[in-house]
Amino acid sequence: MIDLPVDVIRSKRRKRTSQAYETGGRVRVLIPAHLSHREEADVVAELVQKVASQIASRTVDLEERAHEVARKYDLPSPTRIEWSDRQKSRWGSCSPRDGTIRISSRLVRAPVWVLDWVLVHELAHLVVSDHGEHFKWLVSRYELAERAEGYLIAKSEG
Repeated sequence: MIDLPVDVIRSKRRKRTSQAYETGGRVRVLIPAHLSHREEADVVAELVQKVASQIASRTVDLEERAHEVARKYDLPSPTRIEWSDRQKSRWGSCSPRDGTIRISSRLVRAPVWVLDWVLVHELAHLVVSDHGEHFKWLVSRYELAERAEGYLIAKSEG
Protein backbone atom coordinates (compact mmCIF):
# COMPACT_ATOMS: atom_id res chain seq x y z
CA MET A 1 0.00 0.00 0.00
CA ILE A 2 1.01 3.62 -0.18
CA ASP A 3 1.49 6.08 2.60
CA LEU A 4 -0.49 8.94 1.11
CA PRO A 5 -3.71 10.49 2.42
CA VAL A 6 -6.81 9.36 0.52
CA ASP A 7 -9.69 11.71 -0.29
CA VAL A 8 -12.96 10.02 -1.25
CA ILE A 9 -15.32 12.23 -3.20
CA ARG A 10 -18.89 11.08 -3.79
CA SER A 11 -20.56 12.46 -6.90
CA LYS A 12 -24.26 12.37 -7.78
CA ARG A 13 -23.27 12.82 -11.43
CA ARG A 14 -21.29 9.55 -11.44
CA LYS A 15 -23.58 6.61 -12.07
CA ARG A 16 -21.31 3.60 -12.60
CA THR A 17 -17.65 4.52 -12.87
CA SER A 18 -15.05 5.26 -10.26
CA GLN A 19 -11.65 6.85 -10.71
CA ALA A 20 -8.52 7.47 -8.66
CA TYR A 21 -5.38 9.50 -9.24
CA GLU A 22 -2.52 11.05 -7.33
CA THR A 23 -2.45 14.81 -6.99
CA GLY A 24 -0.45 17.00 -4.67
CA GLY A 25 0.81 14.13 -2.54
CA ARG A 26 -2.71 12.76 -2.02
CA VAL A 27 -4.83 10.09 -3.66
CA ARG A 28 -8.19 11.36 -4.86
CA VAL A 29 -10.88 8.71 -5.39
CA LEU A 30 -14.09 9.68 -7.20
CA ILE A 31 -17.07 7.35 -6.71
CA PRO A 32 -20.81 7.37 -7.41
CA ALA A 33 -22.81 8.81 -4.49
CA HIS A 34 -25.16 5.80 -4.35
CA LEU A 35 -22.49 3.26 -3.27
CA SER A 36 -22.95 1.63 0.13
CA HIS A 37 -20.16 1.98 2.68
CA ARG A 38 -19.10 -1.63 1.99
CA GLU A 39 -19.02 -1.02 -1.78
CA GLU A 40 -17.11 2.21 -1.19
CA ALA A 41 -14.50 0.40 0.92
CA ASP A 42 -14.00 -2.25 -1.78
CA VAL A 43 -13.76 0.26 -4.63
CA VAL A 44 -11.43 2.57 -2.72
CA ALA A 45 -9.12 -0.31 -1.73
CA GLU A 46 -8.91 -1.53 -5.35
CA LEU A 47 -8.30 1.93 -6.83
CA VAL A 48 -5.75 2.94 -4.21
CA GLN A 49 -3.88 -0.29 -5.01
CA LYS A 50 -3.84 0.66 -8.70
CA VAL A 51 -2.50 4.12 -7.89
CA ALA A 52 0.14 2.49 -5.65
CA SER A 53 1.22 0.29 -8.59
CA GLN A 54 1.45 3.30 -10.86
CA ILE A 55 3.57 5.16 -8.32
CA ALA A 56 5.80 2.12 -7.71
CA SER A 57 6.29 1.55 -11.45
CA ARG A 58 7.90 4.98 -11.65
CA THR A 59 10.68 3.74 -9.35
CA VAL A 60 11.63 0.73 -11.49
CA ASP A 61 13.26 1.51 -14.83
CA LEU A 62 11.83 -1.49 -16.63
CA GLU A 63 13.71 -0.84 -19.86
CA GLU A 64 17.06 -0.62 -18.10
CA ARG A 65 16.30 -3.73 -16.04
CA ALA A 66 15.33 -5.72 -19.16
CA HIS A 67 18.54 -4.72 -20.95
CA GLU A 68 20.64 -5.74 -17.92
CA VAL A 69 18.91 -9.12 -17.70
CA ALA A 70 19.24 -9.65 -21.47
CA ARG A 71 22.99 -8.97 -21.32
CA LYS A 72 23.52 -11.19 -18.29
CA TYR A 73 21.70 -14.18 -19.82
CA ASP A 74 22.77 -13.60 -23.42
CA LEU A 75 19.22 -12.97 -24.61
CA PRO A 76 18.02 -10.36 -27.10
CA SER A 77 16.73 -7.06 -25.76
CA PRO A 78 13.14 -6.13 -26.50
CA THR A 79 12.38 -3.43 -29.02
CA ARG A 80 9.80 -2.10 -26.57
CA ILE A 81 8.92 -2.99 -22.98
CA GLU A 82 6.21 -1.55 -20.80
CA TRP A 83 4.21 -2.02 -17.63
CA SER A 84 0.65 -3.21 -18.16
CA ASP A 85 -2.25 -2.61 -15.77
CA ARG A 86 -4.43 -4.86 -17.93
CA GLN A 87 -2.67 -8.17 -17.23
CA LYS A 88 -4.65 -9.85 -14.48
CA SER A 89 -4.01 -13.53 -15.22
CA ARG A 90 -0.49 -13.30 -16.67
CA TRP A 91 2.73 -11.93 -15.25
CA GLY A 92 4.10 -10.99 -18.64
CA SER A 93 3.57 -11.34 -22.36
CA CYS A 94 5.76 -11.21 -25.42
CA SER A 95 5.08 -10.46 -29.07
CA PRO A 96 8.11 -12.04 -30.75
CA ARG A 97 7.14 -10.66 -34.16
CA ASP A 98 7.73 -7.03 -33.13
CA GLY A 99 9.84 -7.61 -30.00
CA THR A 100 7.35 -6.05 -27.58
CA ILE A 101 7.16 -7.23 -23.97
CA ARG A 102 4.50 -6.26 -21.44
CA ILE A 103 5.00 -6.87 -17.75
CA SER A 104 2.11 -6.91 -15.31
CA SER A 105 2.22 -3.86 -13.07
CA ARG A 106 1.41 -6.24 -10.19
CA LEU A 107 5.13 -7.12 -10.28
CA VAL A 108 6.28 -3.67 -9.15
CA ARG A 109 5.71 -4.83 -5.57
CA ALA A 110 7.46 -8.18 -6.07
CA PRO A 111 11.09 -8.77 -5.14
CA VAL A 112 13.47 -7.82 -7.95
CA TRP A 113 14.59 -11.46 -8.40
CA VAL A 114 10.97 -12.36 -9.26
CA LEU A 115 10.75 -9.54 -11.80
CA ASP A 116 14.05 -10.71 -13.26
CA TRP A 117 12.71 -14.25 -13.71
CA VAL A 118 9.64 -12.95 -15.57
CA LEU A 119 11.97 -10.85 -17.72
CA VAL A 120 14.13 -13.91 -18.50
CA HIS A 121 10.99 -15.87 -19.38
CA GLU A 122 9.67 -13.17 -21.73
CA LEU A 123 13.09 -12.41 -23.25
CA ALA A 124 13.50 -16.13 -23.97
CA HIS A 125 10.34 -15.90 -26.07
CA LEU A 126 12.22 -13.52 -28.36
CA VAL A 127 14.40 -16.54 -29.19
CA VAL A 128 11.83 -19.35 -28.97
CA SER A 129 8.10 -18.67 -29.20
CA ASP A 130 6.95 -21.96 -27.63
CA HIS A 131 7.67 -23.54 -24.24
CA GLY A 132 9.67 -26.46 -25.64
CA GLU A 133 12.98 -27.90 -24.45
CA HIS A 134 15.19 -25.12 -25.85
CA PHE A 135 12.97 -22.51 -24.19
CA LYS A 136 13.09 -24.40 -20.87
CA TRP A 137 16.86 -24.53 -21.06
CA LEU A 138 17.12 -20.78 -21.73
CA VAL A 139 14.91 -19.98 -18.75
CA SER A 140 16.51 -22.57 -16.43
CA ARG A 141 19.80 -20.67 -16.58
CA TYR A 142 18.24 -18.15 -14.17
CA GLU A 143 19.51 -19.29 -10.77
CA LEU A 144 16.33 -18.46 -8.85
CA ALA A 145 13.87 -19.77 -11.45
CA GLU A 146 12.27 -22.41 -9.25
CA ARG A 147 11.99 -20.06 -6.29
CA ALA A 148 10.51 -17.27 -8.44
CA GLU A 149 7.98 -19.64 -9.99
CA GLY A 150 6.92 -20.75 -6.50
CA TYR A 151 6.54 -17.13 -5.42
CA LEU A 152 4.32 -16.34 -8.41
CA ILE A 153 2.23 -19.49 -7.98
CA ALA A 154 1.58 -18.50 -4.37
CA LYS A 155 0.65 -14.94 -5.42
CA SER A 156 -1.67 -16.24 -8.15
CA GLU A 157 -3.57 -18.39 -5.68
CA GLY A 158 -3.90 -15.64 -3.10
